[in-house]
Amino acid sequence: MKRIDWTDLALLLLRLTGLLLAVGHGWGKVHSLATGHGEGFVSGVAALGFPMPAVFAWAAALSECLGGLCVALGLGTRIAAGFAAFTMLVAAFFQHKALQHLLASIGALSVSEETRRSWGNPEMALVFLLIFAGLVLAGGGRLALDRLVRRSR
Repeated sequence: MKRIDWTDLALLLLRLTGLLLAVGHGWGKVHSLATGHGEGFVSGVAALGFPMPAVFAWAAALSECLGGLCVALGLGTRIAAGFAAFTMLVAAFFQHKALQHLLASIGALSVSEETRRSWGNPEMALVFLLIFAGLVLAGGGRLALDRLVRRSR
């Protein structure tokens, strides 16, 4: 059996960002949808052009909350990180307009400051996207529950 190394510790630290996603972003959405107060989130999903916005709002909320928790635990890491990464891709590029922010920053797109503010800030979604994409590629490491599940088979 190989000892735990720095890579495993690094993957654990990266996976712990799943807790931030689950608690900081996902839980509130799940709670508001479950208690019937998620109409603002559902209408935001509808504004992005998704069909059946309530279904996609639930999918995004569960991807953030349960997906983030699974990533943090290292349970189904690659799959959970994939769902979370896709959700963050939509958030960064469609909701918060990351590409338009970049183009406006370099002067290739002219928009008012009010419009830029209305888009929100894509940075957090981009950071989550990159971390979860990396975890899709690397997996959870030896300190993940995935390893225990594989051993028990």
